[in-house]
Amino acid sequence: MRWTLAPKPERQLVTTLSDALGVPPIIAQLLIQRGITTFEEAKKFFRPSLDELHDPFLMKDMEAAVLRIEKAMAEEEPILIYGDYDVDGTTAVALVSSYLKTYYSSIATYIPDRYEEGYGISYQGIDFASDNDFKLIIALDCGIKAIEKVDYAKEKGIDFIICDHHRPGFEIPKAVAVLDPKRNDCNYPYKELCGCGVGFKLLQALAERRGQTLDDLVLYLDLVATAIAADIVPMTGENRILAYYGLKVINSNPRIGFKALLQQVKKQTLTITDVVFIIAPRINAAGRMKHGNHAVSLLTETDLDEALAFASDIEAYNTERRATDQQITEEALAQILEHGEEDRMTTVVFQEGWHKGVIGIVASRLTETYYRPTLVFTKNGEKLAASARSVSGFDVYEALEACSEFIEQFGGHKYAAGLTLQEKDYQAFKQAFENVVSETINPQLLTPELKIDAEIDLKDITPKLYRILKQFAPFGPGNMTPVFMSRNVKDTGFGKTVGEDKSHLRLVVQQGNSNRFTGIGFGLAHKEAMACNGNPFKMAYTVDENEWQGQVSLQLRIKDIKE
Repeated sequence: MRWTLAPKPERQLVTTLSDALGVPPIIAQLLIQRGITTFEEAKKFFRPSLDELHDPFLMKDMEAAVLRIEKAMAEEEPILIYGDYDVDGTTAVALVSSYLKTYYSSIATYIPDRYEEGYGISYQGIDFASDNDFKLIIALDCGIKAIEKVDYAKEKGIDFIICDHHRPGFEIPKAVAVLDPKRNDCNYPYKELCGCGVGFKLLQALAERRGQTLDDLVLYLDLVATAIAADIVPMTGENRILAYYGLKVINSNPRIGFKALLQQVKKQTLTITDVVFIIAPRINAAGRMKHGNHAVSLLTETDLDEALAFASDIEAYNTERRATDQQITEEALAQILEHGEEDRMTTVVFQEGWHKGVIGIVASRLTETYYRPTLVFTKNGEKLAASARSVSGFDVYEALEACSEFIEQFGGHKYAAGLTLQEKDYQAFKQAFENVVSETINPQLLTPELKIDAEIDLKDITPKLYRILKQFAPFGPGNMTPVFMSRNVKDTGFGKTVGEDKSHLRLVVQQGNSNRFTGIGFGLAHKEAMACNGNPFKMAYTVDENEWQGQVSLQLRIKDIKE
């Protein structure tokens, strides 16, 4: 790993903010590095308020969307809520459908089949709407590039309202309303909402028209927080406010579906990280292994026994998903070695029988192994479908755009995308992608970067410091858990490898005459010789708590060690 130490702000700025807030200088430094320089900004950061959410009608086409939904209700038209099969899509469908159903009964939901229909709006979905007399479809977390499909729906007398957060192409679909803060002509102040977040802004606008307040919508924020966590959107601005209140709902008054999912989990209080690793994979597993409808059913269920049955099925899908992605990852790694492709700038692998539902996870695992832009292909009908993942600092979406002559369709973000192409174009695409990445990537980006916020001494780590650090949560891109560095640290003789396979490193460290701290480094067993030879080393870590037999103590989560 290459360590990058964040620039230190001006001393005077740190002193002024530290004095104003009555906090240690290191806290003031961390706040300034996050763009927070005044008492007022710090207050908003530490006390997120729903009052800080923007007016939903600032979003382009919001007025048109609300009017069309009100018209549908006035004329008793059935409304179809359509969403993608991942966490963002299924939570958005659960969100919008469950809210609308509180005062309008003619609501149905539709999640496309990952294998039969693929990503986004499908012709089959539109045909389903037509066959069942739907005149209005609200599409969530998809649709921004569905030009032909929206036209096709219009021919059948079906209107679309699109709520998306992906980058638009050159043309915007001719829908009744296209809500997407990333539209060039949209002046909405916050651009980083997830699909479920855009759906929530629609609810906020509808609720306002009905004389409701944000207090009436708080119970729905458990879904929004889950989508924000799972879609790895920036934990800044509105996202941080929505996630903050959504986590409170998950921990104090979760919906029945979450209660059922969490029955097996022994944790008292869930963090955003827990949502990412406990709730999100289970919701995702439904769409990956079976059908996204199962996730929507779980998230909208109001009977606990029914929800427990859905949760049990989803647990089984998740177990199957884990076994499948492990097997495919092993096969993909073997393929890279067999073809002698360890030294390329990209990883592109393909096998016909690989499960389409897990190739995104496999792409992430391969990126962790070789740390370079990665594509995992499988056969889907007559075409090849792939999931793309990137490394920090490199825009894989732009790289795919540069290879678009070989691609049938693609969409996504800077760090994750999906695409399809003809099998005959696979080899040409693979070489073109390698060429584009080789010519445009900074070679430095091919070494994982560990961003360090500040250098401190171990004596600076106190219960008070940790109490304040906890209030920086919820954490995510744009507001990551602070990473510290300390020099001349020594293990006190208790260092050893731990874990079933001895892959982790546990140290008891000290710096000079400071207090001793237990540190755990997951996957760092290979650093044992460096850390346990009696010589000092420098260490990068985060601070967290360890609870053992009712005793709570501060511990260090070691990220890396260097001589």
